[in-house]
Amino acid sequence: MSKKIKGIIFCFIMAIPAWYLGKLLPIIGGPVFSIIIGIIISLIIKDRKNVYQEGINFVSKKVLQYAVILLGFGLNLQVIISVGRSSLPIIISTIMTSLIISFIICKLFNIPRKISVLVGVGSSICGGSAIAATAPVIEADSDEIAQAISVIFLFNIIAAIVFPTLGDIIGLSNQGFAVFAGTAVNDTSSVTAAASSWDSIHNTGTMVLDSATVVKLTRTLAIIPITFFLSLYENKRKSEQIGNKKFKIHKMVPSFIIYFVFCSILTTIVQYMIDSGNTGEAVTNVIPQFFILMKKISKFFIIMAMGAIGLNTNIVKLIKTGGKPLALGMCCWIGIIIVSLLMQKMTGLL
Repeated sequence: MSKKIKGIIFCFIMAIPAWYLGKLLPIIGGPVFSIIIGIIISLIIKDRKNVYQEGINFVSKKVLQYAVILLGFGLNLQVIISVGRSSLPIIISTIMTSLIISFIICKLFNIPRKISVLVGVGSSICGGSAIAATAPVIEADSDEIAQAISVIFLFNIIAAIVFPTLGDIIGLSNQGFAVFAGTAVNDTSSVTAAASSWDSIHNTGTMVLDSATVVKLTRTLAIIPITFFLSLYENKRKSEQIGNKKFKIHKMVPSFIIYFVFCSILTTIVQYMIDSGNTGEAVTNVIPQFFILMKKISKFFIIMAMGAIGLNTNIVKLIKTGGKPLALGMCCWIGIIIVSLLMQKMTGLL
């Protein structure tokens, strides 16, 4: 562990400015700033293998998994299911659209499988968080993660800027735009930016922002089944490669996903008890603050991990191979927009 400390501290220090930059410019977000800082530093400090590399690898893998676990404290399943279920058909349709498009384009244009999975999942579920959860399951390397994050970031920016005007042109209602932003924008920060812009333009308080956030959190739940089935597929594929038709049950689902689900369930149960008045005053005051703290730590861990991934990223390779993943992300994004609007039309929201 002593060999890892220097690299961990290095990533921690590097994450601090990225965290604050993300606060100043939430439309870009801390993880993107962290990857950029990591890439720049990797070009300056080339000889880091002996001193920092072991800790950097630990942060890019293990700390990333810890971040996903703590994300569970931000999911109250009862609230999400009760409020977000009306948008569930649209959410399922957009997720399936993105995954199908990424699969087809991967086959047609020979795009690397892992990048296709990360871009498809990131586009359809929740951007960086979904990529963070999926990357360890499929054993994606730093270049592949950075590539996917870069693609998602680009379309986040475009969506946050363009969607409020597009919604006005189409004639979306407040509820319709909340569902549109919640299903067709990749990352939570960009959903917030787009919905906040709509609220400001239409003087609706925070009505659209609140609704869009719930829709987005409902989408986040898809991390659970997606990572489960990806884990099954990866284990089956590996077993077939080594000529073993059986694979162990305990390896079907990564342990960090199980802990993520556990934290979500724990949050839901405790919040239900608090809302029902079945807890003491100390619990009622302290526990919600604890959940908020865990969510903040989770976000900081993701920023740390993205910095480590930036340090391990080959910028030359990233630029040379960027065209196809970018085209894939655009196709997924356009497909999600079209299906989201069509489903709203079919369900009477548009």
